[in-house]
Amino acid sequence: MTVHFIGAGPGAPDLLTLRGRDIIASCPVCLYAGSLVPEAILDHCPPGARIVNTAPMDLDQIIAEIRTAHAAGQDVARLHSGDLSVWSAMGEQMRRLRAEGIPVSVTPGVPAFAAAAASLGAELTLPGLAQSVVLTRTPGRASSMPEGETLTNFAATGATLAIHLSIQNLARVVADLTPAYGADCPVAVVYRASWPDEKIIRATLADIQDRLDGSVQRTALILVGPALAGEGFDESCLYAVDYDRRYRPQSADSPWSGWTPEGQ
Repeated sequence: MTVHFIGAGPGAPDLLTLRGRDIIASCPVCLYAGSLVPEAILDHCPPGARIVNTAPMDLDQIIAEIRTAHAAGQDVARLHSGDLSVWSAMGEQMRRLRAEGIPVSVTPGVPAFAAAAASLGAELTLPGLAQSVVLTRTPGRASSMPEGETLTNFAATGATLAIHLSIQNLARVVADLTPAYGADCPVAVVYRASWPDEKIIRATLADIQDRLDGSVQRTALILVGPALAGEGFDESCLYAVDYDRRYRPQSADSPWSGWTPEGQ
């Protein structure tokens, strides 16, 4: 028996990985975060599967469901939205399961920031503008922020920021970021990325608060940084005519001359 933690993706049912789909289809028990995981993904569950929406449950109740499946020798598909590596609450569940000797596995999913970037048609790391993406959030009721992990500190790097779980703290986001990025820095708010009711608001730090209406209250990602403008960046050396690389050596003296994948 194994508990399979599966990243169910950002919302669109077809943004589930093939591995995730196949594991779901093999598990007689499925626990899913119903507030964010689309019900269409549950169509992959086998006939007769026990399907439990964990949205109204606390951690003890979730572990009790898994413990019951473990006693029956039944594999469990545990579905969370997006990818499990950030803000999934997987860690606290795995800590308890490991303490009880219950095997676990992890299958990654498409993260929300990647879905939002795709909806924007944006590359978040553009040469000369940004080569880092910071995934962060502002303090909330569920989790505080460690000392040093502040928007002000992250803004000082000039990186592209993907700010999760913070749309209700937008005024603070703007106040913290404007001194480093400038009021004309591009901002994009992507509400429910990849869902049918997805909404995109493009603005700057100066006017993003005025551009939002009351319909965007949660499940929205804030992206900030010069790269969002999609202009004023350098071309990568990767495809430059004179760039010497393994698959395109430029001369007989190149360290890659005569190189083949089979020869390494």
